[in-house]
Amino acid sequence: MRSVLVAAAVAVLGVTAVLAQGDPIAARKELMKSVGAATRTGNQMAKGEIPFDAAKAKEIMRVYANAADKMHTYFPENSKTGGDTTASPKIWESQAEFRKRFDDWAEDIKKASAQTDDIESFKTAFGNVTKACGGCHETFRIKRN
Repeated sequence: MRSVLVAAAVAVLGVTAVLAQGDPIAARKELMKSVGAATRTGNQMAKGEIPFDAAKAKEIMRVYANAADKMHTYFPENSKTGGDTTASPKIWESQAEFRKRFDDWAEDIKKASAQTDDIESFKTAFGNVTKACGGCHETFRIKRN
């Protein structure tokens, strides 16, 4: 659990530092790295590769909630290009839909956060929350070859 907490804290500090420098592309990449790390841990628990830990499960949901809350602000008009971004132009063409995805994800995370006390409920909640990731990436991220 300590490693997940440390990784999340480092990610938040990194994002804060990057934002202070005015680089929203780097900030959103750092935030998504923290989501990726949390997802890896969640997948490992769900698959039984590491023991289920309710505190880790709650931390995963906190990392997701943080991302859902902040991600809206990391796509200003001046961040459409540069910084090796994979953000699709659809983000700026469909801002309402893009923002709604994060709002809906935040609601799903809130519900899932109450289902992290045992492995079976965690597997279901985690699966529901991570389904949103693929749908958003499919629509709003440019695929690299």
